[in-house]
Amino acid sequence: MSRIGKKPVDLPAGVTAAVKGQTIEVKGPKGSQTFHATDDVTLAVEGTQVTVTPRGTSKRARQQWGMSRTMIRNLVTGVTGGFKRELEIQGVGYRAALNGQVLKLSLGYSHEVNYEVPKGITVTVPKQTEIIIEGQDAQQVGQVAAEIRDWKRPEPYKGKGIRYKGEFIFRKEGKKK
Repeated sequence: MSRIGKKPVDLPAGVTAAVKGQTIEVKGPKGSQTFHATDDVTLAVEGTQVTVTPRGTSKRARQQWGMSRTMIRNLVTGVTGGFKRELEIQGVGYRAALNGQVLKLSLGYSHEVNYEVPKGITVTVPKQTEIIIEGQDAQQVGQVAAEIRDWKRPEPYKGKGIRYKGEFIFRKEGKKK
């Protein structure tokens, strides 16, 4: 039994959900999002709660049960508060600047890295060494953060690079004479 799947998803005030077949659409103050569930689960809206139940006892049905419930919870969170990832840049001369919908990164290469911000994502640069990524879709926010981080991952000797805020980088000791 899925401990996550058993819990219903509560809909806060101002959020509505509608189920059509295997597709659920959640509307809230920040917009609307949809999720298409597999045929292994059944979706139902009961008052201010959304419940997910498996259609059988197969391994796939049990896997999809908890995953579908989590995806629906992410939809509700996205249309109410949204998702946010914060990145820090460390290194001498490493900096970020936002020019319209293009994020310009100076990361020690011979050229600047230009990253085109996708639709549905808001990127802000409060300081030259901080990047804040916000959006409705948890997967898209995480993907954009991972793509930006991939340009210069933190290295273990000096700790230079782009890291998630609060991320611990295991430091290695350099060569000894």
